[in-house]
Amino acid sequence: MKAAVIVFPGSNSDHDAFYTLNGVLGQPTEYVWHKDRRDLKDFDLVVLPGGFSYGDYLRTGAIARFAPVMQDVVEFAKFGGTVFGICNGFQILTECGLLPGALLRNRHLKFVGKKVAIRVENTDTRFTNTCAMHEVLINPIAHGDGNYFADAGTIGKLEDSGRVLFRYCTESGEITDEANPNGSINNIAGILNDKGNVAGMMPHPERCSDPLLGANDGIKIFHSLLESIAVES
Repeated sequence: MKAAVIVFPGSNSDHDAFYTLNGVLGQPTEYVWHKDRRDLKDFDLVVLPGGFSYGDYLRTGAIARFAPVMQDVVEFAKFGGTVFGICNGFQILTECGLLPGALLRNRHLKFVGKKVAIRVENTDTRFTNTCAMHEVLINPIAHGDGNYFADAGTIGKLEDSGRVLFRYCTESGEITDEANPNGSINNIAGILNDKGNVAGMMPHPERCSDPLLGANDGIKIFHSLLESIAVES
């Protein structure tokens, strides 16, 4: 699996993503700068990492959406390439239209950084195929704008088509309002596009993918990507 990690001014999880893909999984990985136009067809996976691209000016992900490289990311996704947006990367994917909905300010209007439990809602995807249905994963979050919102029709389509990947939950797997750290509709923590090749999630699996960090639940998501791309190759 050959991966590209897109780097924007203000990205701060690009090195974490690179380390997970290259250092932990041993996969060839390259950084791609936001101003570089690249034909991404030689890559199997494109990762949009977390951070504060362009300082989150105007709106999270709004300026990054116009970065030159995003034209290539959209084209890559259009032809079935696997794109994974984490935190700010998720926000960018909604801004550029590769994923529906929007990420709003957290309901308490405060930045939140802590470990949370998320429940796997669909295991028949490129991003979750090595997980068990309703398996609970512990991942860190670090965001001020993680409140997933979409109109009722869009939410209905996501739910009915199995495109909700993860929900915030208790450590025992219960979906409760208390377990929802930001106010996301239906406790949604991650979603999938209609073709199944683009996903975004607010928690950071790349920050819990090495036992040296004291937690490695996140590696299951990267193992899923590795497995699905190996099968397709």
